[in-house]
Amino acid sequence: MTFKTNNFSNPIFKLLFLLITFFLLNSGKAFSQEEKKEIPDGTEGIYFEVPAVDSATGKPIHPAPNEWENYWSTFKLGLGFVYDFATYSQDDVARQQNDSLGASVGPTFKLRDLRISASGRIKTQRTITWKIAFTYDGVTDKWLMRETGVIIGVPELAGHIFIGRTKEGYSMVKTMNGYSILGLERQMALDVIPIFGDGIKWYGYLPKSRIFWNVGAFNDAIGYKQTYSTFAWSYDARIGWMPFYDKEKNKLIHIATSLRYAKPEDNKITLKSRPESNPSPTFINTGEFAADHSNHIGGEIYYSSGPFLIGSEVNLHNFTSKTVEDHSFFGGDFVLSYIFTGSNHPYNTVGSIYTFVPVKKPVLKGGWGEWEGVLRFSSLHLNDGSIQGGQFWRITPMINWYLSKTTRIEFIYGYGVLDRFNLKGTTQFFESRLQIFAF
Repeated sequence: MTFKTNNFSNPIFKLLFLLITFFLLNSGKAFSQEEKKEIPDGTEGIYFEVPAVDSATGKPIHPAPNEWENYWSTFKLGLGFVYDFATYSQDDVARQQNDSLGASVGPTFKLRDLRISASGRIKTQRTITWKIAFTYDGVTDKWLMRETGVIIGVPELAGHIFIGRTKEGYSMVKTMNGYSILGLERQMALDVIPIFGDGIKWYGYLPKSRIFWNVGAFNDAIGYKQTYSTFAWSYDARIGWMPFYDKEKNKLIHIATSLRYAKPEDNKITLKSRPESNPSPTFINTGEFAADHSNHIGGEIYYSSGPFLIGSEVNLHNFTSKTVEDHSFFGGDFVLSYIFTGSNHPYNTVGSIYTFVPVKKPVLKGGWGEWEGVLRFSSLHLNDGSIQGGQFWRITPMINWYLSKTTRIEFIYGYGVLDRFNLKGTTQFFESRLQIFAF
């Protein structure tokens, strides 16, 4: 692991660390305002289950099977496993494009993700939790540190502060846990944003006005030269509003915008994306180009009512340079979901994201689990001026079968068109995914 120390001198980081120190050193009655029943385990929509306490012994009653405790903290173990199958059908033009890329597609079985985490609630008056996580990433075939750090409850600021490695907070789908997203993979237009950043994030929610936000400052001081780390530093903000929210009926409208200002590593960057199929080669790629800074603007809107959910996210990525031309790239998606068996995607107000589908009748208990139909259209355009990285769009109908709260099988068909090398080629995707998780 390579460290890069100069980014810690940034005044924004100093200010945030001073702010956190102030809240840690100043306790008061405001602690009683915290929501004790919903203690976040990280920022991705997972909660600690706070068990009832036996009044005679003072010990938890029926704690979760993967959670223990000692005199200073609880300890919870989390595991995740994702395995993919994919095969393809291409027309002659698509095969010609693959030859130009020096790549080929064929039937593939591949480990997508193997994850292990540990987390806990520290037994202090102020709510403080910790988390450590690692994953074996099927893309890079390496072990990488996932969300790792400390969360401090700050009811004085209507939210929480995270210190460590986490999602930057740009986009709902990018922030969500990868095991809970509706589609097979996140949309291509979000591949421009790194999956993680090392720094500080403040996120919160005002129940009366239904306004939510997150603000963060990140750098690559720890992740320097790791494959996901393409920016030296970034400042992120996401703010939104729910015109209405009925938790019992899972009925809401969510509207938000994301803003990001960043500096590419070593003043150069490469943008690329697979066609939302992990075993596939990279279909679109700008190649390396010069960029001193970048700014990113995203918009998102979602509506859900019980088992029905519809939403869209769009993104514009601008790169500026003092020595060469500036560039802009854009993309987005539209998604529609319906759970035929009556469950839903619960909304998490702590992170302002949708989270894991609850399963009322698991298969191993004689039920059918939950069955969901999803339809998504997505695209990313990486052509601008002298850069001709290609354009790709894809439409994806799929079925998700939730056998239990920890197991999901996905059946996916995709139809995509690549416009590159003055050719338009069509690829059909036939895929399946097994994911098992216990967080």
